[in-house]
Amino acid sequence: MAKKEKVKKPFYKRVWFWVLVVIIAIAVGGGASGGKSSKTSTTSNSSSVSSTTKLPSGATTEQKNALRQAESYSNMMYMSKTGIYDQLTSDAGDKFSAEDAQWAVGNLKVDYNKNALAKAKQYVSQQHLSKAGVYDQLSSDSGEKFTADEAQYAVDNLKYDYKKSALAKAKTYQTQMNMSSDAIYDQLTSDAGEKFTADEAQYAVDHLND
Repeated sequence: MAKKEKVKKPFYKRVWFWVLVVIIAIAVGGGASGGKSSKTSTTSNSSSVSSTTKLPSGATTEQKNALRQAESYSNMMYMSKTGIYDQLTSDAGDKFSAEDAQWAVGNLKVDYNKNALAKAKQYVSQQHLSKAGVYDQLSSDSGEKFTADEAQYAVDNLKYDYKKSALAKAKTYQTQMNMSSDAIYDQLTSDAGEKFTADEAQYAVDHLND
């Protein structure tokens, strides 16, 4: 029986996501500019970023840009502190220096518990993860890189019926992989699989044909 990988690659690290971001940015910028040149639109968008973080006096231009970018990642993508730092310094990301990126995350005023909770809501609604699966994804070094405390806060405060997630996963296995009910149950409850509870998995297989 095929086993899925325990931790999925965050969607914001995938090529299609950044292509989509660029397309949306161009579309929004064009509409907001009312037909003005793209240069004017880009400048306007950059200066209109909502900021809740006060820029410290004496900061360099690179530091200010890194801080604004960091705040954008937090507000729009609910990223962790480590995730933001990695994105700022990545050769496939913003290419800020380690010093400027560290300065930015150090001066960014963010409640990362709230970011973790917002990200958790995305995972259950879009990927139908179990509670344990959400925690793993949030805290994994190959996932979102939230701290253990932040990930725990998220799953503790996420009000969600995981039986619905289990059923959605079960139907995926049934229709796309032609798995039997017993195999689906095993996959749902496996520590190498979805990590749903026994009750959640049983509910799922019991309602597969509803």
